[in-house]
Amino acid sequence: MKTITIEGQLRSEFGKKATRQARSEGQVPCVIYGGAETVSFSAPATAFKDLVYTPDFQIAEIKVGSKTYRCVLKDKQFDTVTDELAHIDFMELVEDKPVAVTLPIRITGQSEGVKAGGKLVVKMKTLKVKALPKYLRENIEVNIDNLQLNANIRVEDVVTENIEILNSPRIPIASVVMTRQLRQEEAAEGKKK
Repeated sequence: MKTITIEGQLRSEFGKKATRQARSEGQVPCVIYGGAETVSFSAPATAFKDLVYTPDFQIAEIKVGSKTYRCVLKDKQFDTVTDELAHIDFMELVEDKPVAVTLPIRITGQSEGVKAGGKLVVKMKTLKVKALPKYLRENIEVNIDNLQLNANIRVEDVVTENIEILNSPRIPIASVVMTRQLRQEEAAEGKKK
C-alpha cells in the first residue's frame, strides 16, 4: 500500500488569527485524532498534493516533532473563494481499533454482456468500508466476467474478507446496458420473422 510521508510542526497558537497567519505563510492547519492524544500541527500546502489530489487510497506517515503517526485522510476543507486547501483532519490508525474509510473500486475482467454488444456503465467509483488497519488495502476489486446484458453487479455481490462494507447492499456498482445499435438489430430480427 502506498504511504506518503509528511513533515509538520506542532501548532502552539490556536484561533482565527493564528490560523490565518499559518495560511498566509503557505501552511495548512491539520488535526490528528483517534489515537491516545489529539495532535494539532501545520505543514506546507505542497506536502499534501499527492495525498489530496488523487483517487488512490493512501496512508500518511506524519512526522511531528520526534513522533511519527500512521494516519488516513478523514476530511479536507477548501477555501470557498480561492479553492486552496484550508484544513485537513487525519484519523490515527490504532491496530486493534476498526476505522471507516472510503476505498476505490477497481473493475476487473471482461463482461459477457459487453462481448455480446452491450455497454458497461460504472455507477460507483468508491465503497465506504470498515476494517482493522492491518486489513486496509489500496482498492476493492470487483470482477465483472459473469455480468450479462441488462444485468447489474450490486454492493451485496462484492465479497471481501475481514472488511465490512457500509454502503446499502442493493446499490448497483456496474451494469451492462443494451446499446441503441443492438436494440435496432433485435427489432430488425423481430420484423423479419
